[in-house]
Amino acid sequence: MLRQLDEQTLVAGQIAPGQIADFKAQGVAMIVNNRPDGEDPDQPCAADIEAAADAAGVAYRWVPIRRGPGPAEVEAMQEAMRECGDGKLLAFCRSGARSTFAWALARYEEGVERDELVRRAADAGVSLAPIAHLL
Repeated sequence: MLRQLDEQTLVAGQIAPGQIADFKAQGVAMIVNNRPDGEDPDQPCAADIEAAADAAGVAYRWVPIRRGPGPAEVEAMQEAMRECGDGKLLAFCRSGARSTFAWALARYEEGVERDELVRRAADAGVSLAPIAHLL
């Protein structure tokens, strides 16, 4: 299930390669995979998702977040958001939480107010409490 974080950004839990063409039809121009390979035995590997994205004409970035997002992951999210242009960006991980954290930190560094980020994340079903000290 895709959840809207802002005008450009969507977040989801694990996606499957077979869903990417549908995401493109919904306006997704870039996928950011924040999930390290091997977290669950049945998860699709990053290379399979990338191949499906390439076949569908959707830009793809693999930015695995093992714990919480650090400066490199936040910078990669900002870069992906810029490169996405007018299309939608879909970030995903196991539940969508790590992707939401990276989005919130990226937007915060760009000047979006903390309260707005907390509200938007909550509307998408994610609490920013674990990263509140960084906002």
